[in-house]
Amino acid sequence: MKLCCRVDALLAFVVFVFLTGCRKEDAGVESTDQARPGTPVVAVSVGREPVTESLSLVGTLEANELVEIKAETLGIVEEIAFEEGQDVAKGDVLIRLDRRKLQSAFEESSANLRLSQSEMLRDKQLFGEELISQQEFDQSAARVETLSAVVELRKRELRDAQILAPYSGVVGSRNVSPGQVITRDQTLTWLVDLDPVKVRFNVPERFLQVAKKGLAVSIEVAAFPNRSFEGSVYFVAPFVDPNTRNIEVKALVPNPERHLVPGMFANLELTLTIREQALVIPEMALFRTLEDDMAMVYVVDSESAAEMRTIAIGERMAGRVEVLSGLEFGDRVIIEGTQKIGPGAPVVVSNRDK
Repeated sequence: MKLCCRVDALLAFVVFVFLTGCRKEDAGVESTDQARPGTPVVAVSVGREPVTESLSLVGTLEANELVEIKAETLGIVEEIAFEEGQDVAKGDVLIRLDRRKLQSAFEESSANLRLSQSEMLRDKQLFGEELISQQEFDQSAARVETLSAVVELRKRELRDAQILAPYSGVVGSRNVSPGQVITRDQTLTWLVDLDPVKVRFNVPERFLQVAKKGLAVSIEVAAFPNRSFEGSVYFVAPFVDPNTRNIEVKALVPNPERHLVPGMFANLELTLTIREQALVIPEMALFRTLEDDMAMVYVVDSESAAEMRTIAIGERMAGRVEVLSGLEFGDRVIIEGTQKIGPGAPVVVSNRDK
C-alpha cells in the first residue's frame, strides 16, 4: 500500500513539472513574438517638382530667308561689290551693270518729254483761242502722258542696273564675273538670313489639340553633340497631310553665332505641357510594373507597417517617375528592402532622406 502511494505521488510530481515547463515555454514564445522587431527598410517622401511632357521628333533646318539674286534687266557686269560669304546690310549694292546705254536712253526720253510738254502748252493756248480742235489738244496731252511713262521706265532701268540686297544677310558664292553679259533669268548669287533659323518638322495628328504656337522646342545637331538650341513654334499647318497623317510645324531658333545652317538634320524635343507641381518618386520604389502604365509600391503607413499601393505612372525621367494617382504628397515609399517584406509587415525606416 505504501509503495503504491509513493508511486502515485511521484507520477503526479512529474506531470506537474512537465505542465509547468510547457507553460513557461509557451509564455516565452508568446513574449518573443510580441517583441519581434520590424524589417529595416529605406523610405523617402513623395515630393513635388516640375515635370515636362515632351515629344521626340526629327526635323530639318531652313534659313529664315533665302533668295536667288537675279537682275531685272539685260546688261554687262561692270562691278561686283561683294566678297563671297560677306555680311551685307539691306540696301547695300551687290552688283553694278554698265549704265551707259541706259543713261542715253533715259536722256533721250527726257528730251522728248520736255518737247512734248512745250507743244502741249502751245496747243492749250491755241485750243483756248479755238484755233485747234478738241481732238488735236487731246492728242497732244496723250503724247505727254506716254512720254512721261517712258521716262519713268528708263529711270527704273537705271535703278535696276544696281542690284541691291533686299535684306541683311550673308552672300553666297558668285556665278558671274566682271564684263559678263547677263540675262534676267540668270542666278548671280544667293543671299541667306541665318539668324534666326527655322526648323521644320511633322507632328502626328493625335497631337493636333496640343500642337500650338508658342510651344518650346529644343534641338540638337550632329555638328554640336553636346549642345542644345532653344526656340519656339511660330507656325502650325491648318490641315493634316492625308498621305502621312501628320501636321507640318515650324519653329524659330535664335542663331547669333551661326552654328546652325540650312539643310542640317535635327533631333528635337517639343514641349507639350509643363506640370509645375507634379508628384515624383524614385524609380527604384517600383517593385512591380503592370500594364497600362501602372505599378506597385510599398508605403509606410501610420503604424509603421508596409502597405501595398497600385499607382498610375506618368512621365519617366532619369531615376524618377511621375505619379498620376495612388499616392499623396508626403507619403513615404520604400525604396530598399521591398524583397524582405510583405503587406502588413512591420518595418523600421533607417534613412528617410536617402
